[in-house]
This record gives sequence, C-alpha cells and structure tokens, in this order.
Amino acid sequence: MNYDYSKENTDIPPRLHKLTSLPSPILTWIDQHLHGFITVWDEYDTIIHVSSTIEKILGYTAADVVGTKWFEKISGGDMAYIKETLDANPNISRTFYVTIQDADGNNVHTETIAAKIVCENKKCYYAASIQDITDQKEAEEMMIRSEKMSVAGQLAAGIAHEIRNPLTSLKGFLQLLQAGVKHKDEYYQIMVDEIEKMEAITSELLFISKPLTDHKEWESLPELIDDVITLLRSQAKLKNITILREGENSLYVNCDRSQIKQVFINLLKNAIEAMDKPGYIKINYRLIRQTILIDIVDEGEGVPEEIIHKLGEPFFTTKQSGTGLGIMITKQILDRHQGDLEIMHNADKGSTFRITLPWSEVS
Repeated sequence: MNYDYSKENTDIPPRLHKLTSLPSPILTWIDQHLHGFITVWDEYDTIIHVSSTIEKILGYTAADVVGTKWFEKISGGDMAYIKETLDANPNISRTFYVTIQDADGNNVHTETIAAKIVCENKKCYYAASIQDITDQKEAEEMMIRSEKMSVAGQLAAGIAHEIRNPLTSLKGFLQLLQAGVKHKDEYYQIMVDEIEKMEAITSELLFISKPLTDHKEWESLPELIDDVITLLRSQAKLKNITILREGENSLYVNCDRSQIKQVFINLLKNAIEAMDKPGYIKINYRLIRQTILIDIVDEGEGVPEEIIHKLGEPFFTTKQSGTGLGIMITKQILDRHQGDLEIMHNADKGSTFRITLPWSEVS
C-alpha cells in the first residue's frame, strides 16, 4: 500500500508522544507500520531511532544500535539494493526480505517494509518496520528441500542416460589407444570434451542437493538459464524435446543465484512434463523499461483457463504424481525478489509461464 508521507501531520498518536523529536511524517509512517520493531535512519545511513522491541527480536538494546549503521548488520549488497530502490521511489513503501545478524551472531530472517520519507523541509529519512519470519522461512526451506529431492529423483533416469553416452565414448577411445591407434592427440581432445560434458551435468545435479542460499548478487541471466538447460536437457532428449534460449547475452539481474535457478528448474521441468509429443520449449527474455520479462513457452496441451488461478495453491496439481509445491515455491521465491509469475494459455497450443523481475543498472 502506498501512502503520501510528504505532508506534515500534527495529529500524533498518543503512543508516539515520546518520539515527537522526529518529523511528523516519520511518526505517521511509524504508526501505520507498528509491528515487529521500527527503525529510522538518516541520509548518511546512521540509525537515529529504533523501538525497544528490537531487543526481543535481535537481542540488541536501542542504545546498542542508535548511532551505528545498518550495513554493519545487513550485507552491504542488500543494504545498497534497499537504498537504491527506496531512493528511486520516495514516499512509497516497499517490502524486502532481509537477513539481519542478531546480538549472538545468528541470522534472523525478516520481512522489512521500508520507505524513504521526504519532509517539507526536503530533509530525507528512511524508516522500516521489521518483523521476524525465521520460523516461516525455515518451514518454506523444508518444503523446498523436499521438492528439490523430488526433482533429483525424477531426473535420475535422464541424467544416467546422458552420462552413459560419454562413458561409452571414453571406453571406446581408451580401447583404441590401447590398440596403438595413430593420431592420438585428436582422440585426447574428444575425450576431454566428453569428460567436461559429464562434469557440467554432475555439477548441476550437485546444485540440486545443496540448500538454497539467501544472498543477492549481480548474475548473468543467460548463464543462469544455460546452467538449468544443461541439467534438464537429458530429460528433454528422452521425449525428443529441444530447448531454445533467445535474448541478449549482456542482461544481468540482482538475485540470489540458487533461488532463481530453482525457479527455472521448476518451470522448465513442468514444461517438459506437459509435452507428450516431440517439439520445442522456448525461453525468451527481454528488458522492457525497468522490468525483465522471461517467457517459458511449451507446446503441450496448455493449462485450462479455469484452473490457472489455482496453480500455486499448496498440494493442487494437474499431475498424477505431483506434489503441487513447485509453483507455490516458485511464487514465494519470486515474491522475495519483488518479482511475479503469470501463467497464460496460448491461443494455438501450450502454455506460457511469464516471470517478471525488477531491473536496475549493475552497481
């Protein structure tokens, strides 16, 4: 919800009287967001106020943090992204999912609603309402781990086939070398290429087994997509499906690499499973103004329009053996990246799963 915080408001709620040294637009914002704990910092990133409830959530007293800077407890990349987003949208609240280090050095997962507030005297402040969602985050991670293991099991047959082919080639070349074949250097290079294929596949399979991280960096979008195509190409080949990627090679996105790769795995796997006949899956991405659009287009039967709105509900699935968690997890991850997922039934055949992610200049 957006508010106009630029207007002075002299009607200060009684519970905020002790904060009257702060500008009244700040007080208005605090009153509207008083859950979890509240913090206010100035344009120099120095904390000038924090509510006493911080002690219950992070173990700090107000005296511990007033006068310090938030980037000392939040990763520099996250803090820079928050400030950049708020500076571009003054007087508008934005939601961020941020990990903050508590007094004992533990990571606390938070939902942070923040805004840059410009007062009548043009002085700027930043205010945030911070709520502990660690329990919710841990429950989500448990579901994600379950879904990741399910994906790994489903990919096993295709990956075994994809690894067996290069192994067969290597065995043949070794037998030739053992027999004293000429032009050995040519065979060595082919053998190295086959080993690198297996290495790429096993690297992506190992990725699935690792827990998701929670750290945003600038990542090459085409490289992320190519990594996932490497992992799923074997499953697609079993059904004679070709995966095509189309878009500019210099597009970067500020994201958590492991989480966004999980989004692509979920959606691309769904697209493969939706197709009963040979064909193509196209991944198109482009930048439109300040938004990255990524379309995953399959040639399956398409999702019936009457159930599109149900996709993403826990345990709702159109598959005989599905859990229904894949789309739900995908939407949760995109929500944490200020992104969105739109599912469309194509006019001719198949479905389009459209991912939107915010874009900004690489810092």
